[in-house]
Amino acid sequence: MHINSHFAIGIIVSSLFHYFLNFSLLDFTLTVTFSFICDFDVFFSQYAKDHNHRMLISHSIIPSLLIIIIGLLINWPVLFLSGFTYAIHIFIDTLDWGTNFFYFNKKLLGLKLLITKEELENLPNYLMKYQKSESFFDAKYYSNKYCLSIEFLLFTLMLLFVSMFALEYIWLIAFYFVGLYFHLSRHFNLKRIETSKIPSD
Repeated sequence: MHINSHFAIGIIVSSLFHYFLNFSLLDFTLTVTFSFICDFDVFFSQYAKDHNHRMLISHSIIPSLLIIIIGLLINWPVLFLSGFTYAIHIFIDTLDWGTNFFYFNKKLLGLKLLITKEELENLPNYLMKYQKSESFFDAKYYSNKYCLSIEFLLFTLMLLFVSMFALEYIWLIAFYFVGLYFHLSRHFNLKRIETSKIPSD
């Protein structure tokens, strides 16, 4: 799932708990940040198996468990909740492409709803059909009506929850559009590359 959707989930969860715990701005932004921060491990893909950032330890359940434990030990509910939003991210990522959930077994686990077993077993053959290998994954995502429907649903729920439970922090949703812009610009750039006959660098 895209980073803006993980951000939306962070807003939803944080808004709901703000109603009960009356978060400060720091508390609120911390729980939201932990809902998407692990996606920045994409900048370290070169160190991951098959250059897949979801194979890194940051995309396993381990960091969220450590954060939750520390939050419990120091009795900081916000840190505990931050570990919880981090864990939600990891669980959700098992649904689309899968993630290296336990890390040490070095295997992508999950339902992998966006890729078939045959595609996964013969992935190099499918990637060769595209000028940019990431276009395969991009096309699979944007051609899936369920993914797009879930994105719209999460956006709607984000607006609803922040309006009902954390109206003073509604301005934070501006960052949702930053993530959305990044993914859409990347999507249309990949489409442009694939529809052109000039090989990309």
